[in-house]
Amino acid sequence: MANINDIASRAGVSVSTVSRVLNNHPYVSETKRAAVQRVIDELDYTPNRSAIDLIRKETRSIGVIMPYNNNQAFDQLLYGVLNRSVERDYTTVVLPTKYDPDKELSYFNMLKNKQLDGIIITSRSNTWERIIPYTKYGTIVACEFTEHPEIGCAYMDRFASFIDTFQLLKDKGHSRVAFTTARGEESNSTQLTIKAYKHIFGELPPAYHIRDCYSIDDGVRAAQQLLNMDHRPTAVYANGDEVAAGIYQYARSLQLEVPKDLAIIGQENQPVGIGLRLSTVDHQLVKVGESAFDLAIGKSRDKVEIPYHIIVRQSI
Repeated sequence: MANINDIASRAGVSVSTVSRVLNNHPYVSETKRAAVQRVIDELDYTPNRSAIDLIRKETRSIGVIMPYNNNQAFDQLLYGVLNRSVERDYTTVVLPTKYDPDKELSYFNMLKNKQLDGIIITSRSNTWERIIPYTKYGTIVACEFTEHPEIGCAYMDRFASFIDTFQLLKDKGHSRVAFTTARGEESNSTQLTIKAYKHIFGELPPAYHIRDCYSIDDGVRAAQQLLNMDHRPTAVYANGDEVAAGIYQYARSLQLEVPKDLAIIGQENQPVGIGLRLSTVDHQLVKVGESAFDLAIGKSRDKVEIPYHIIVRQSI
């Protein structure tokens, strides 16, 4: 089996020149680069990536901690990371957790063991106090705001977006407003949604909060619960456009007019929402993912805020 010394000898160059070619170093003449590549092809040589990583002191791999892959918000964040990784010739490693704190910590040990150059956290189950010690092994970037100086973050002001959305519905005359979330009150996002709701409307009727919503089917289920109660809501803020589409579908099956009988607003400006002309809150999560990747490979601890936009269509 050929090694780097064999290639150098047959190409008539030094071992260091072969190393520079393997590592895409710019300061190699085209003549020598072509000679080395010709020998590599002839010998069908495959470099030891681990050895090259040790030489470069980087893996050109970024890990992305994701609780689930059936959530459009996480999908958009990952899409943004993948956009940048292709542009910059990096490998993206998806690290699913299902919010298991021990599983999450095992991924940070990959950073400690130099298997990754950095980690992007789309959502976490551990406290920052448990995560921060790992920053000495590599860059950790969050897709939420954190004041901790050790952690860079690309984020949108989610609480402000919830406040603005509920205020918009109130301004349009709605006082009976329900909402859906992916998780219960263990989720930071759900806690912020409840806090924003109480800030605008006061006490939250428990029946107006429907949990475990991810898909169109979940939206139908939520609508079945909400629209068959005695004091049904006149508006629903869904945690995603697919959920909003399910709510819309069930409301129309009851011959309810949208928005006359029921106003609906979703999140993330998904194709299904665009097609149904549903209002939405675009948190620009693709841009958040792109910015998080830039921070990770730049080894930056900056705080980058991405603006959100409320897009008003025919459903409110």
